[in-house]
Formats: sequence, C-alpha cells, structure tokens
Amino acid sequence: MIYEHPLAYLLGIEGAALLRAFTGEGDRRFVEERLAEVRRLLDDESLADLGTEVRRVGTVEGYGVWAGTYDDPGNAAFDIDRPVVAEILGGLAPGEALDAACGTGRYARDLVGRGHRVIGVDSSPDMLDRARASVPEAEFRLGDLHRLPVDGGAADVIVCALALTHVADLGPVMAEFARVLRPGGHLVISDVHPEAVARGSVPSVRDTDGRPARLATHRHPIGDYLRAALAAGLRLRRCEEPRPPAASHGASGEAGPWELWPWSLARMIPEAAGAANAGVPAMVVWHFQA
Repeated sequence: MIYEHPLAYLLGIEGAALLRAFTGEGDRRFVEERLAEVRRLLDDESLADLGTEVRRVGTVEGYGVWAGTYDDPGNAAFDIDRPVVAEILGGLAPGEALDAACGTGRYARDLVGRGHRVIGVDSSPDMLDRARASVPEAEFRLGDLHRLPVDGGAADVIVCALALTHVADLGPVMAEFARVLRPGGHLVISDVHPEAVARGSVPSVRDTDGRPARLATHRHPIGDYLRAALAAGLRLRRCEEPRPPAASHGASGEAGPWELWPWSLARMIPEAAGAANAGVPAMVVWHFQA
C-alpha cells in the first residue's frame, strides 16, 4: 500500500527546486520565496487531512481497468515518444515485426502502415480486445514479456513502448527480446524516464471497487537499460531523452481530485515546479540491434 499525501509531494518539489538553486539555478530572491512558500504550505490547513492510501496493482488488473480510456486524447505520453520512434522506424525495411506489450495496438497500427507483418503481444485481455478491433491486419496473442509466444529468431523488428517501467528486472526481458530477434534485427524501446517516475509519473486508475490505485512501476536508472541490453548481446544504435512540452498552466490554489495528482499539485506551486522540473526528460527512447 502506498501513502500519498499532497503536502509531502509539494514539499518534495520545493526541496528539488532548492537543491537546484543551491548549485546556482536560482538567486537569493528565488530561495527566499521558496522558504516562504514552504512555511505557507505547512500552515495550510486545507492540506492537512488529504493523505490517501493507494493500492499498487499489477498490469493485468490495472490495464484491464484503463483499457476503455487508454487511447483518450488526454494521454499525453503518446505525443512525446511518437516522433522519435517514428523516425527510427522510418529507417527500417519492412519485415516481420513484434509489438511487445502492444496495449491497444498504437504501434502495431503504425508498423502495419509501414508494410510490416505484425504480431502484437500483451498480458491484458482487455487491451488485446481493443487492439484486435483497431488493427485487424495484425495478429494478437496473449503473453508476457518474460515468455513471449513467438519463435526464436522470428522478428526483424521489435517495438516495446511504455512497458518496461512495469518490469522489476530488465535483464530477463532484454534476453527474451534478443532471443526473438533475427541477427541484425532491431529493437526500439520507449519508456517513462526514471526522472519522471521519481517526480510521480506513475499511471493511476480506480480499481474495480473504485479505490485509488497505481500501476506497479519501477524506476530504472538509464544505465540499467544499457547494461541489460549489452549483456543480452544487443548493440546500442541510438538513445534519446525527449522532454515534455513546456507547461502552459497557471497557478491553482487547490490540490484537486486524486486522479489529477501529481499534476494538479504542481500547479499549486508553479515557480517551484517549473524550477524542479526544468529540462527533466519525460521519456527515454532506445534503438538496439542484434
């Protein structure tokens, strides 16, 4: 069980901003304003009783709940990883492609459009139902990243998007990707950046009983991806760390409903949040080759 308290998050963001100021990214006025804001937050009685117990749920349960709204326009993550992934895929010849942890099939659809013969694999039956309806030209199979239901050496291209953050140990999954790739095949991964995870970028859902829940998420340092891939015999071709678009919202005086945390909390302290998050990547995109 996770205990989420908005005051704790706000103080954490203030602390991150002050740490950056300590090394020269903020002047005396900025530091004094942050300290004054911390005092104000501690005195704000409206924040005192908002702590919430949040369940941690696995991907099958979590994405089963999220499947119905996963493709809604509000899912801003798609616009962040798509340009880099599309650029990499645009340089690859059509062949046999695997969309690993395919979800509702957004990259399966893209791969089909690029002339690939596509198999999509996901552990969520609900997500697969939507993928089959959305991309009838592809084949979809129920399976897990640790035991992909695909023959060894079967894929020229593997795409795995926004999934490895839910995996505790990257090593076995990278080894499985290497097993499935043909010699010279390409692996393209996008994932939530560890710095974004550390700042609260963890998917939220209401479970079947309506209780707050977060999908089990792991913060993998950048080096962990590289070490796991190299150990599996994969060669690095490219790494990018796309950043989110600049925030355009103004200040807000309320924490908002739990579903909007941590984004609504950041709006309560826009100057501190802007300083704490300045230049922090939202995603990491990898291109490896067998």
